[in-house]
Amino acid sequence: MAVTEPAPSATTTVHEGILRRQSMRESAARTYARSLPIVPVRARGLTIEGADGRRYLDCLSGAGTLALGHNHPVVLEAIKKVLDSGAPLHVLDLATPVKDAFTTELFETLPRQFADQARVQFCGPAGTDAVEAALKLVRTATGRSGILAFTGAYHGMTAGALAVSGGAPDVRVTRLPYPQDYRCPFGVGGARGAELAGNWTESLLDDPKSGVVPPAGMILEPVQGEGGVIPGPDSWMRRMRKITADRSIPLIADEVQTGVGRTGAFWAVEHSGIIPDVMVMSKAIGGSLPLAVIVYRSELDCWEPGAHAGTFRGNQLAMAAGAATLAYVRQNRLAERAADLGARMIARLRGLAADHPVIGDVRGRGLMIGLELVDPEAAEASNGANAVAPGAAAPSPADPVLAASVQRECLARGLIVELGGRHAGVVRLLPPLTLTDEQAEAVLDRLADALTAAERARPENRRPH
Repeated sequence: MAVTEPAPSATTTVHEGILRRQSMRESAARTYARSLPIVPVRARGLTIEGADGRRYLDCLSGAGTLALGHNHPVVLEAIKKVLDSGAPLHVLDLATPVKDAFTTELFETLPRQFADQARVQFCGPAGTDAVEAALKLVRTATGRSGILAFTGAYHGMTAGALAVSGGAPDVRVTRLPYPQDYRCPFGVGGARGAELAGNWTESLLDDPKSGVVPPAGMILEPVQGEGGVIPGPDSWMRRMRKITADRSIPLIADEVQTGVGRTGAFWAVEHSGIIPDVMVMSKAIGGSLPLAVIVYRSELDCWEPGAHAGTFRGNQLAMAAGAATLAYVRQNRLAERAADLGARMIARLRGLAADHPVIGDVRGRGLMIGLELVDPEAAEASNGANAVAPGAAAPSPADPVLAASVQRECLARGLIVELGGRHAGVVRLLPPLTLTDEQAEAVLDRLADALTAAERARPENRRPH
């Protein structure tokens, strides 16, 4: 007797139909949809429900946009209040009570000595728009055209942002080493690696034959996100601040992903105590809706009227949602909560390394966490290159295939994680700041289980023995 397959459920049919039409209609540039083939229909806090009825713990959080998770009540109430009031939703750059409330709350979160003499420019809706505004601002203010940027950086997808991210050649951009311990560009790591990175930068800027285009500014991420969750050492951050200040080079801090409590301080620059000249902000400041601004020292405010504009810089719903998010994070000390919970999550992940040699490194700051996966059986030649101490073996090569497998295994267990890193071998966690202890344990349990499953599934004949 023939065996018939069970008929697909209605929810499965809807789910598969939507995904099929997306693949037929959307561009080849789509990204998250390829590795996360889900169709979200409802969401609350950490949890997403798909069209197929499955539930997921979301540790992507809109690439760090959802500081309070999905549909937090204070965000929904703020949006509803604007809608019910009859206020205009589109106002270009006109002043409104909603905008005034957002700006006031934003300045309340900034370091006082910065806020007291700062200006804000509302940009287009995305972080990359704010990066472009920051680059334009410092070039206008200084009359110079060069930009200092760092290896492993990610600042956006528009032309200028791509150039400072290393994604498009631009002779005006000088690439500098970003210090890290695990794959130190100088092979030493730690404080010595950070010192050498600073020495390199200083030497390059002071050498008249270096070929550096006179810099209008330096742009850096206090923690590189897409580059593999690499925190900039506090001593190095202070060194960059001194180097730029001594040479009258404006320092731009890209806080698009690190801001609003993510790293355990409201703004990641606060860990090192530095005050940048420009801060780039987006993602969480809109409370889940599109919003991007730059805040900068008033001395740089030499633009002519209309020098930088954008049709959608007056998004009232985003400003209302953003003000509510900023206030909630500040009043409930969620940055401090992120620091404590993040440290505990990192400690548990490091504890897994004893049983999982594929874990090369665990790093992060607050609730911005990265797990770098490697292939320990294909170790690089142990000649000290990229080693963290003289004579030590170099780190094993990153394993992007295993990382992708772990991501799939996580999804099968109802956990959404992101990948990143210079070699796409870093599993990234960006949970909402409202994550509970119980939820954190569930996330780590599912991740550990997924890692074990991905290791077991590795082909035996993948490498010659």
